[in-house]
Amino acid sequence: MKLRSLLFVPGDRPERFDKAAASGADAIILDLEDSVAPERKGYARDAIAAWLAGTRGCTAFVRVNPLEGGQTADDLAIILPAAPDGIMLPKAEGAASILALEELAGQGRLPPILPIATETPAALFELGSYRSVRDRLAGLTWGAEDLPASIGATSTREADGRYTAPIEMARSLTLFAAHAAGVAAIDTVFPRIDAMDDLAAYVGRARRDGFTGMMAIHPVQVAAINGGFTPTPAEVDHARAVVDAFAANPGAGVLKLDGKMIDRPHLVQAQRVLAAI
Repeated sequence: MKLRSLLFVPGDRPERFDKAAASGADAIILDLEDSVAPERKGYARDAIAAWLAGTRGCTAFVRVNPLEGGQTADDLAIILPAAPDGIMLPKAEGAASILALEELAGQGRLPPILPIATETPAALFELGSYRSVRDRLAGLTWGAEDLPASIGATSTREADGRYTAPIEMARSLTLFAAHAAGVAAIDTVFPRIDAMDDLAAYVGRARRDGFTGMMAIHPVQVAAINGGFTPTPAEVDHARAVVDAFAANPGAGVLKLDGKMIDRPHLVQAQRVLAAI
């Protein structure tokens, strides 16, 4: 499942579902949580289930409500019969939350799960546990809104736009947890839709740091995200040259390529580049 871009769509706005599916996003996230008012949850469930039962045209996740809110079972009861491609779980707190979700759904009924893994203080201490449920995961992602609210932080950003130290730590821990579990590392949303240069810089930083994809809040962001997480032709050519060099010298630990020394970490990186094509 390629997950460079994942586009949020409010679950109570079914007139937007087809447009989101046609946006070019690798997946859409039909939302039952924050973007849907409590009195419209039932309508949103039915709208999502009806759309999923039709011709989707793209990979579709559903973000259910948090486990502690008492609405997750109702979400699953309506959504799962329509066979979504994945479930996004907000306010997840490690493997225990994945197992709790599985119990609510019934064993073997859940599609791959994408936890939002940093929305509570306790969640940060459970990130390593996702390794034990890696076979149930589509990836790991994080959020920059609920966590600061839960600890009383007054801002997530420095004056120059960088994340504050606590928020940056949550981002980094999610990145490492995803790679430790061997699943996709999905960066959080960029909140502005009128700053495409800033978005491109944000995407570039995410890929540089090791994220493999990113969430989006508007279709206008999708092309920049897809482009930023797609290797350039030059990167692909170099990666193939590295792989070919080691294939031709299977016993070598270090080789010379284009005047530079390469070793096994370069091979691993080259394989990641080729896997992202």
